[in-house]
Amino acid sequence: MSLNNNGGDNMSAPPAKRIRIPTQNFAPDPETAEEQRMLEQALANSRKDTVRDVEILSNIPFGPTFYPTKEEFSGDPLIYLEKIRSVAEKYGICKIVPPEGWNPPFAVDIDCPKKFQTKDQSIHRLQEGISFGDGTEYTVREYQKMATAWSKKWKRRYSAPDTPSAATEDNNVEKKETDAGAIGEDGVPSTTVSSSAVTSTEPSITSSLSVLNNEPPITSSVQSSELPKTDSATSNYEMKSGGGIQKETIIMSPENLERDYWDIVETQSHEVDVDYGNDIDTSEVGSGFPISQRGRSVNSPNFQKSDQDDLPEPEFGTEEYYRETFWNLNNIPNSKNSVLRHLKVGINGINVPWLYFGCLFSTFCWHNEDNYMYSINYHHRGAPKQWYGVPGTKQDADGVERVFKNYLSMKMRDVPDLLHHITTSFSPRILNQEGVRVCKLLQHSGEFIVTFPRAFHGGFSLGPNCGEAVNFALHDWIPHAVDANERYRTFARPSVFSHDRLVYTMAHWAKELRTKEICSALAQELRRLKNEELLLRAKLIKAGVRDVSNDVTLPPNRLDRLDEESADYDDKRLCHSCKHICFFSAVCCECSESKVSCLRHSHYMCRCSIKRKYLLIWTKEKEMNDTIAKVERRGEELANSNVVSLVNDELLEKYATEDKYHHKTYDVSVDPICALEKEVPQLVSSATSSIASARSSSASPELKQHPVQATSLGNDTVTSQQSTSAEPLVENVVKVDESV
Repeated sequence: MSLNNNGGDNMSAPPAKRIRIPTQNFAPDPETAEEQRMLEQALANSRKDTVRDVEILSNIPFGPTFYPTKEEFSGDPLIYLEKIRSVAEKYGICKIVPPEGWNPPFAVDIDCPKKFQTKDQSIHRLQEGISFGDGTEYTVREYQKMATAWSKKWKRRYSAPDTPSAATEDNNVEKKETDAGAIGEDGVPSTTVSSSAVTSTEPSITSSLSVLNNEPPITSSVQSSELPKTDSATSNYEMKSGGGIQKETIIMSPENLERDYWDIVETQSHEVDVDYGNDIDTSEVGSGFPISQRGRSVNSPNFQKSDQDDLPEPEFGTEEYYRETFWNLNNIPNSKNSVLRHLKVGINGINVPWLYFGCLFSTFCWHNEDNYMYSINYHHRGAPKQWYGVPGTKQDADGVERVFKNYLSMKMRDVPDLLHHITTSFSPRILNQEGVRVCKLLQHSGEFIVTFPRAFHGGFSLGPNCGEAVNFALHDWIPHAVDANERYRTFARPSVFSHDRLVYTMAHWAKELRTKEICSALAQELRRLKNEELLLRAKLIKAGVRDVSNDVTLPPNRLDRLDEESADYDDKRLCHSCKHICFFSAVCCECSESKVSCLRHSHYMCRCSIKRKYLLIWTKEKEMNDTIAKVERRGEELANSNVVSLVNDELLEKYATEDKYHHKTYDVSVDPICALEKEVPQLVSSATSSIASARSSSASPELKQHPVQATSLGNDTVTSQQSTSAEPLVENVVKVDESV
């Protein structure tokens, strides 16, 4: 109220009320939420992993290495593996070094103009479980140029160059992302490495020196007088003099690179992105091995149709030998003693090899094989690979999964099958701390690595290289196949082939079963399948599902082989719920002409009345009983197996000691696997194993297991020699090639 000017009090209007802004629920954007979850996970992990003892890496035991004779190597590799399996499978992985004279031709088409896709791996984020993006596409030569330049760059930057100009050539420029996957003038992708290295005009000390004091790897301008005092027996560097100043030279040994790698992964001391050429179809650039002319390879024009398979095996070391030996990775899945020989359709990575092009720190993350099968990896050329293995026992395999769940609990809530994505690596140090048994192996060119059923394995490359891998299965794999099949059904993950079909195909060829133990294991699995099948059929029929098997004529299951036609038919009867192939029977509903269900999950198929559902049966009870009886009769015909073990414990211990010393002193090459220029003649044969090559009769006894390896690159030859006696490391350190 207000009064006029003639008198009375002036009363002001009441102040306007402030409008209350309604509260809103906080809804962070996806990026903020994801970053928050990652932070929470990192904090939780920091409470678990309170002490980072890098010396654990040095103390991880080496897995077993085997040296077959020419006679043993001339036979079936699966027979040889059976003789070493009792010891090798306790480690999960083993290394096999071919005998002297093994030198297969390198059949990859180096000049192939086709480009292959790579994966962009952020090495500093491998513990986060993130997916890999697509990297740059390369030809073989382009990839070698990139990988070699990247290794040389790391060597110049972190292996303490002798001249200030070499030290500052890369340190003065911090790599930054520009175009994704763009290749610079030196052949290195612009996103390769971002380092927090200190710019200096003095000789730099590598991260390997920092590791000696349990510090993260950085580049420092500390002079020699300020270097930490170390025991000469464990020092990884040597003193060199030049210009009156003592400087450090660090060799790029596997041990030093291993420490650098896990520093990057665990402490994010550097941001490193690399392009990894993995899972490359050998039909694109060719296998590293020649193709069989006896029909032993899926890629052979006369696959398993040749009348030459009964001919004597070719002589070791001949051109025909390398085509036809079952050590040729194109052939080994189809050995007479391999379960996978019943697969008449090519499946990439299973019975058709994958090719791999690696570079420094490119990583094959922790995983076990599809269907828990065996795998064999051959290193054709280039820098070594660092492997880690975990035994395939339930206790150890569950231990690896427990580590993933503990350290990536939030991620695995969203992605329960994260382990199947093969995108995550944890240090063997962490696995060791969690009670998981871990071993390691160093694989050189010309050597095989075999992994055993359910065994987790992983690792990384130490420089430019080319490898090849494929699966196979011995008959002892059957119990592991059962576990894999059940796990896949839990995660609704389709299997690469029908487990039920494969075991019934094995039973169809019962005459090929070689031991009583194999027959017993197979009969046991057939009985398990029959008992579950008949039990569930009875329950469903009792509940009201109609059995129309007498009214509908179904094509019988083909049991003599798993071919393209059979695989296509199996794809049409995948359980909608668990993705299991309904081989024996399936439940259908009138509401759908395509949807089927396994007997376990018919209630998830639809909401229709059970009266509308009906049962299709391909395999009758009588056929199941006859199949079991057939396998049991074969078992009665056979005596107990008497596999003679080839394992010598003293030799294994000796080889492990040599491998450990080699791990400290071997100078890793930075050279490409082929000449980089097309006009320079390409290599015609793969380098022999760096260990086996020294086992010649002309070598002195001291050099029997320590290599001299030479790789011809056009007119240049690179030679590296490993020291032969287990003396203190400082006195035996291999010097860095100053010409690089």
